[in-house]
Parts: sequence; structure tokens; C-alpha cells
Amino acid sequence: MKDLIRSIAGIFRWVGRALNTVRVLSLNLAFLALVFFLVITLVAHNSDTEVKSSRSGALLLSLSGNVVEEKQPADPFSTVLNEKMGLDTLPDEILYQDILDAINAAAYDPNITSIVLDLKGLGNVGLDQLQTIGKTLNIFKKSGKKVIAAEDYYQQKGYYLASFANEVYLNPMGAVDLHGIGTFRLFFKDAIEKLKINYHIFRVGTYKSAIEPLIRNSMSEAAKTQNLSWLSPLWKTIAADISRERKLDEESLSSYTENIASELAIVDGDTARLALETGLVDALKTREELRSYLIQLNGKDDEGNFSRIPLGEYVKTVHRSYVNHSATMDSIGIIIAQGVILNGEQPIGSIGGDTLAQLIREARETENIKGLVLRIVSGGGSVFASEIIRQELLEFKKTEKPLVVSMGTMAASGGYWIAADADEIWSSPVTLTGSIGIFAAIPTFENTLSSMGVYSDGVGTTSLAAALNVTQSLHPSLKESIQISVNHGYDQFINIVAKGRSMGLKKVKDVSEGRVFDGATAQKVGLVDKLGTLEDAVASAANRAGLEEYDACYIRKPLTVKDEIIQIFTRGTGKILTAAVLPSSLISRLAELFNPLGELVFFNDPKGLYARCPIYRLSF
Repeated sequence: MKDLIRSIAGIFRWVGRALNTVRVLSLNLAFLALVFFLVITLVAHNSDTEVKSSRSGALLLSLSGNVVEEKQPADPFSTVLNEKMGLDTLPDEILYQDILDAINAAAYDPNITSIVLDLKGLGNVGLDQLQTIGKTLNIFKKSGKKVIAAEDYYQQKGYYLASFANEVYLNPMGAVDLHGIGTFRLFFKDAIEKLKINYHIFRVGTYKSAIEPLIRNSMSEAAKTQNLSWLSPLWKTIAADISRERKLDEESLSSYTENIASELAIVDGDTARLALETGLVDALKTREELRSYLIQLNGKDDEGNFSRIPLGEYVKTVHRSYVNHSATMDSIGIIIAQGVILNGEQPIGSIGGDTLAQLIREARETENIKGLVLRIVSGGGSVFASEIIRQELLEFKKTEKPLVVSMGTMAASGGYWIAADADEIWSSPVTLTGSIGIFAAIPTFENTLSSMGVYSDGVGTTSLAAALNVTQSLHPSLKESIQISVNHGYDQFINIVAKGRSMGLKKVKDVSEGRVFDGATAQKVGLVDKLGTLEDAVASAANRAGLEEYDACYIRKPLTVKDEIIQIFTRGTGKILTAAVLPSSLISRLAELFNPLGELVFFNDPKGLYARCPIYRLSF
């Protein structure tokens, strides 16, 4: 027996020494990384101040990464490692407004000879963003300069933007992928049952399908019908835009997507030739033929390639919208609300109820801010956090400063909760909005534990003393109270929309129960006032404030050094380690598949109530 105890003690001592070694090594690595980060930050800061404007050539509009409304802190640590170690698989973020500013500036810049689109690394991007970028490219073309798109292979979202170019080229071994759009999710019912997890579901709304993955193995017919009601007009918009820009018959485009096998058979399986004969591209060019053509159009650089200025370099030389503003001039404030809505303070990429409320309060208390535009790009989240934000918006409205909402790719569920009281709501025609409904999902693990021979038992002073003890089943009266709370939250949501939008309760109920609408339909049913861009919303806010001369500026929480270090180490270093063992395509796919489950894990509403739209990512 003593030998057994000594053996066990020896194992624990060995584990302790190993953990201590790992701890010391981790601290040393963290310290070295911190020193490296500080040095690189200084270098990066100094290099950012060196504006280069004397170069000429094509603006290389390289959209490599996710297009976002607000970027997370710059990560010089991973950027340098990425460059030095050749880890080009790390996703990046590109500011949506930077893209528009660069295109607009390039139209009047004599140093810019054309725009060359580089779309092979295009990550997550909203259809509304692509559509606006395309329209901005059309304005650029009026300057007489060309927009050139040239790829070995076109993904569908990349081709949609490429269709706005003057000339579209494809490698003779390439293809154009056009397959339609959809929304697909993983369903975990059987897995949850095998793990013996008891999920207690509470919801209101026939179409509120956010929790279907927990209780079903497939999408319900109601959800399928609802999803097709907004997918169809979005795809119709995509097809119409491509057909118009490429001067194609919509029937030929439909045949390309619906009858690809028979269409390929006609051209002996040659995908590039099919794209050319359909009219999707103007010509087939090898890489060398393309290089020669672009040199002829833009000149040659010292390395023998065509002269070009990368987007990241060029944007430092142009006026950036909403960034620099006067401290005394009348101004319209712009607050970006991007990501899932969570309780408390949250970093960029998520919407913290307290974080956003503080920014709204700043806009309210800043004298020269005469109006506010809330730019919402969110599918919702915590009901409590959404209400904290709404309460602060109501305080803002007491100042009689105009409040205008500009909806981005999505502003649904909790995103609509915080939008409803605005003086005016703008969206794009392809924004997804609505999804007015409430749900709660609470797992308990009594069956999981009992299958392993572990049991929970005890006593309490009341029948509800165990409260939300996840090791025990929910008490029937607690279940009933949660459902009553969910029903109350739904009624509250309905009344908020009815009052904020000046709509009758019956009319609001007709567009509720979790229904999702595209922006154009949302305008028809009264959930949206006008269709337009952020720029349109800013102009409208200024007009409502009676301003003829004004500037517009972002209102952002300044990051402390601690905030930057934490975000960089949790975001950038983690990406580097992941990219070292997993390809970017797999990382992206895994994130897409498991994000819904991950969100449910990290939701932090104090009452467990959520207004969340189930469309986590459109398959585009």
C-alpha cells in the first residue's frame, strides 16, 4: 500500500515539475513576445507616418481578408512573423470605408492609371458591402480609367465584384464559380442525446429558429420557407447586377448556374472556355500574357512587373472619411455596433452593452456633436445588453439631437431591438433585418453525470433553492417562470417596435415571430424608412440637425496599452499557432460550422434571454 501511495505521489510530483516548467517557459516567452511587440509597435508607428505619394501606376485593390466596419487592433507581432516565416495563410481585416475612400481618391489622382482587382484572398464580406464597392467602381470608371479584374479562378463573391470591372480576364485553366446562395447549419440533437445533455428550450415565434440545432437534426419546414423568402430576392439581385454589368441575358446566366453539367458537356468540360462563351469574361490570358498587358497599361516597375500601389500603402496617402475632425466644428457622430451583443465591457468585434452605452453617453454629452448615426452590423444576442443600449439611446434622444440608424449586412433580433427607437432607419436593399423574437436555452447535465456514476443531491430552504444548478434537472416551477419571462420579453420587444416605429401592435405582430426580411422588403412592411448607405444616413442626420456645414467622425473607445496587448495576444498569436498546423481554408470552415455552438457557450445574459438571428453566415 505504501508503495502505491509513493508511486502516486511520484506521479503528482512529476506532473507538478512539468507544469512548473511549462509555466516558467510560458512566462519567459510572453515576456520576450511583449518586448518584441513594443519594438515592432514603435517601428510600425514610425513607418505609418512616412506617407509615400510620388509613386504612380495601378491601384492594386487587393481584398485579401475579411471586410469589416471596424478593425481590431493592429497586430505587428503576427504581421512580422507572417512575413518572415512565410505564413501567408493568416486572415487579415480590411476596413470597408478604406476601400471606398481609396477608390474615390484614385479617380482624381493623376498618379493612378487604373484599378486592378485582386480577389483571390477575399474572406467574409457582406453583399451590401460588395454592392456599394461595385457602385463606387462604376463612379471611378467615369474618370476614363479602367478597372481590370484578372484571376486564375473566380469564387462567386469575387466574381460578383469583378463583374463591375471594364475588363474581366481568366486563366485558360481557370473557372468562374456561380452556384447560388444559401444558409446551412450543423444540427446537434443526436449528439446532445448521446452525451445525455438535457437542453431546456424556451422560445416565442414560429420562425425563431436560432435554437433548432439543439432540438432537431434538420431545418424545419417553417425555417426553410422563411429562409427562402429572403434568399430568393438576394440571389435575384446578384444575378441582375451581374447581368447588367456584363450585358448578359439573365436566362443564359441562369442556365450557367442551373445546368452546369450540360453546359460543360458542350465545351468538352473546358470551364474557362464556357465562361468565355457565356460572356462572363472578356478573354482568356495566361499569367505572362496578363503581366505584359498590365505593363503596357500601367508601365513597368524596377522588378519587371506592372507598376502598382498596394491598397494598404495608398490608403495612407488619401483623406480617410470620418477619422479626423475638428474639436469645435458641428459634427455628426458615428458609432459602429459590430458583432454579437454581449453583456458588460467587450472588445472590438463584439458589442458590449456597457461599452456601447458609454460611447452613446459620450455622444450625448459632447456639445459639438449635433446628431448620431448608429451603424449596426449585428444579428443580436443578449436581451439585457440590448436593453441597456436602448435605454442609453433614449437618454440621447432627450437632448433632441437626431438619432439615425444605418444598417449594414445584418441588423436583426437584438440588432433591431437597439434600432427601433431611432428617428430614422436606413438599410441597403440586401440588408437582413427583423427576426423579432426571444429564446432561452439552458442545459443541465444530471443524466450525463449519472451515466458516469456521479450524482447531485442536497437540501434547500425552498423548492427553488437549487436555482440554475446545471447538475440537476430544472424544477417545473422554474421552467414555467422562465417561459413566462420569455413571453414577457417577446411582448416587450413587440411594444418597443410598435412605439419606436409608430406602428400598430397587430402590424408589428404580423412581421414578428422571428421573420427575417431583406432590406427592400423591410421597407415595404415598415421596419425600415429608407434605402441607402452610411453616407446617406450621415447626410440625413445632418439635415435633421439643421446643419449646412459640418463634419462627421467616428466615436470610439480609446484602447489602453493593456487592451491592445491582451487583444493582440489572444487574437494574433493564437492565429499564428493555429495556422502552423491547419490550413486557412479548414480554419475558416471550422469557424463557420461551430460558431453557432460557440456563441451559445459564451452568451452571458444575466436572465438567459436572447434575441439572436440564426443566420450566422450566408453561404456566398
